[in-house]
Amino acid sequence: MSLLSRMSASTATHSAVDLVDLLLRDPKRPGGRDLFAPLTAPAGTEVQEGAATTRLATRPTGLGSAAATALLPERVAPAPGAAPAGASAPRGGGAPASPRWGAAPRIPAAPPGPRLPGGSNGQVEEIAEGRAAPHVEPRPRKGRQDLVLYCPPALRDDPALGEEVDRRLVAWAEEVGIYPGQLDKIRKAEFGRLMMLAHPETDDPDRLLVAAKCGLSEWSVDDHYVDGEVEEARPELLGQRLAIAHSVIDQANLPLRYAPQLERVVRDDPVCVALRSAINNLSTMATTSQVRRLRHELGIMFVAYNQEAVWQAQGQRPPVWEFLMHRHENSFIPCMVLIDAIAGYELPYGEFADPRVRRAFTLAGTATVIVNDLYSMAKEDPGDFSLPRLIATEEDCSLGEAVERTVQIHDELMHTFEAEASALAAAGSPELRRFLAGTWAWLGGSREWHSSSGRYHGTSND
Repeated sequence: MSLLSRMSASTATHSAVDLVDLLLRDPKRPGGRDLFAPLTAPAGTEVQEGAATTRLATRPTGLGSAAATALLPERVAPAPGAAPAGASAPRGGGAPASPRWGAAPRIPAAPPGPRLPGGSNGQVEEIAEGRAAPHVEPRPRKGRQDLVLYCPPALRDDPALGEEVDRRLVAWAEEVGIYPGQLDKIRKAEFGRLMMLAHPETDDPDRLLVAAKCGLSEWSVDDHYVDGEVEEARPELLGQRLAIAHSVIDQANLPLRYAPQLERVVRDDPVCVALRSAINNLSTMATTSQVRRLRHELGIMFVAYNQEAVWQAQGQRPPVWEFLMHRHENSFIPCMVLIDAIAGYELPYGEFADPRVRRAFTLAGTATVIVNDLYSMAKEDPGDFSLPRLIATEEDCSLGEAVERTVQIHDELMHTFEAEASALAAAGSPELRRFLAGTWAWLGGSREWHSSSGRYHGTSND
């Protein structure tokens, strides 16, 4: 079930909804505000006199870092203040200046909020200033009252900026023709606010709108083609429709005699029009390799849509392992892959494509969409697929117990990402460090949006 259709479904009445509501509204954010502390000389660092490089004598430590470290070769990192060869400059207007090489990006302070468990807001400040480790262990669970998602807080909240992006996004959706007659749903969902929260390195509404257009066009594929939320779903035609949509994402070049026929089909389909518009918009401010990344991720997501269609057509209820594999392919990754493009820099292709980076990045993507599975429980039909419901079926347990297990899976993914990202950053480029920090910020911003979207909370559920 898609993000938008989950928001518009009738409210469920099972008791687990109260638990999920409490979980999502819980102000506790036990994850460190920043993934990395600002660059300091860590214990055990050997500095060669007169040399331009430093070699870390010690490897990362902590939960999960042994496995991550085993994957990493010994690397010589650039000296503090030295830009690596081939470093790319920021692109496009409105992007922040590049941070000092080797340092975490300067990002807005977290909005004021309740004290963190096991510490205080002062502890967050210590993390930001490098006076405390960025990792905070979650409190031991003693039952449902202690159930908490391990996730950082949002790094900034600018309601006016989010509203401006939302206003422009709704106007664009009307222009390209997606969600006809349902623009209020888009407005209430506040996807512009999501992008404002998830991309704290820029306050340029134009750049955030690019991200929002890409996200909404991607979700429209699901809502128009798969779920039947906007138009009649035709499972028997899904593969064909996805193939035509993909010909827009990765432009098909037909012989001159036949190209106009494809073009007429594309122009008559608002989803294809939206995808083309969004990618063309992205191309004005991103590099060709960054656009290529998005095309690749959308192709993967389309494979997952076909898998979901098989479940529906065959009346299958997938086992948990298969659904988690599906979530690896159908997650927020197509949105998250634009982190560096929206911020105005580029992670080198070699590092982005490295299997170790890919593993960490997709772990984060899966964790984020598991939050969405929890978010949807109050809205979804009992026959819909989500991780808690599938766990309840497979393990023959209550939905409340399945929610607890879902949170444990989410937290496992988050802790693993945190440990492996730290190890990768220690051996990688400054751009990789910045990208991984941006991924951490995306996780916190997405969690905040899920906990406060008007389509889930308050009186806007009508």
